[in-house]
Amino acid sequence: MIIKKHKSQWTALALFVGLAILLFFASRDFLAMRKDPPIYPGPGVTRVVKLSTYYPTIAGTDDDSEVYFLEGDERGGTALLVGGTHPDESAGTLAAVIVIENAVVKRGRVIVIPRADHSAFTHTQPLEAYPQTYSIKTPRGERVFRCGSRHANPVDQWPDPLVYVNPFGQTLAGEEARNLNRCYPGRKNGYLTERLAYAIVNLIKKEKVDIAIDLHESSPEYPVTDTIVAHDRALEIATEAAMNLEFEGMEISVEPSPKNLHGFSHREWGDSTQALALLLEVANPAQGRLRGRTDSSLITSGKDPYYVRAAKEGLLYVPFTSEGHPLKERVGRHLEAFSMLLKVFTEHNPVKGVTVTNLPGLNEAMENGLGLYLAPPSS
Repeated sequence: MIIKKHKSQWTALALFVGLAILLFFASRDFLAMRKDPPIYPGPGVTRVVKLSTYYPTIAGTDDDSEVYFLEGDERGGTALLVGGTHPDESAGTLAAVIVIENAVVKRGRVIVIPRADHSAFTHTQPLEAYPQTYSIKTPRGERVFRCGSRHANPVDQWPDPLVYVNPFGQTLAGEEARNLNRCYPGRKNGYLTERLAYAIVNLIKKEKVDIAIDLHESSPEYPVTDTIVAHDRALEIATEAAMNLEFEGMEISVEPSPKNLHGFSHREWGDSTQALALLLEVANPAQGRLRGRTDSSLITSGKDPYYVRAAKEGLLYVPFTSEGHPLKERVGRHLEAFSMLLKVFTEHNPVKGVTVTNLPGLNEAMENGLGLYLAPPSS
C-alpha cells in the first residue's frame, strides 16, 4: 500500500510539473501576441500620434494605437486610410503599412491607421485554427506580421452581451459588440470597441477628413468582393474610379452602402461626418468557409484546391484558378484602388486635392512582390 501511495504521489507531481511547463510556454505565446511587430515610418511620415488623442478614455487600453500623418508641402485636402479593422484580413493592414513606409505626399495630407482594432491583433479567431503570424521576405531579411481576429480580444472586453444592440437599435449576435465595423459611430460611454469607433469618428471630424477609405478582405463566395462599397455621397467618385480601373485591366465593381444597414464604416462615416466614405473588399480564401488547411501559406499564397473546385462548380463571385489570390495581388489591388480614388477625388475637388507618390500599384506588386516595398527588419 505504501509503494502504491508513493507511486501515485510521483505521478501527481509529474503531471503537475508537466502542466506547469505547458502553461509556461502557452503563456509566453499568449503574451507575445501583445507585442506589436514594428512599423518603420518612411520619408513621407511627418508625425505620429496616438488614437487616444481623439478620445482619451481609450488611453492605456489595448485598443489605443498609432496614427501616422503624411503631409505635403502644398495645401490640399485630407484623406484617411484605415487598415486592421479586422486584423485577420491581412491585405488591409499590409497595404496601410506599405503606404506608411513608402508614400510621399506632395499635396494635402494622408492619415493612416494601420491597426485600427489593436486589441483584435492580440489573439486569433476562436475555433478557426488561424496561425498567429505570417511573414514576408525582404531583400535584407524577413518581416513578421500578426494575424489577428475579426473581433477584439475578450480579455479586453468581457463579457459579451447575449444580444448586441448597436447605436441605432439594430440587434446582432453578442460577440459583434467586439466587431469595430459594427459599432460605428460609437458611443462615448459604451463598450471599449464602441469607444474606439467614437475615437475614429472624432478623428475624422477634428482633422476635417475629406475622403475616408476602409480596407477589408472577404471570402471568394461572398457577393460583395473585389468591390468598392460607397456611401451615397461617394458613389460618383467610386463609379468613375472603378471605370478607370477596369479600363486599366483591374476588374472591380461598385456597391452602394445600404441605407438601412447601420454600424458600418461606409455608412456611418458618411452619415456622421463630412467625409466621403468608402470600403474596399478583395477576395481572400483564408476568409471563406470552403477553405482547406488554414495556415500562413494560405494567407500569403492565396492558393486553395477546394476553391479551385468551387470555381468550377460556379459557386464563387470571383475567378479562382490554381494560381489563387496571393497576398501581393490583394495588397496591390488595395493600393491601386486607393491611388485611383485619390486621383478621381482630386479631379472632382481641385481645391482639396490629395497627391501621393512613390506607391506601387497592382502590376508592380505582382511583378516585384511585396518585400521590395517593406523596410528590412530593424531598419
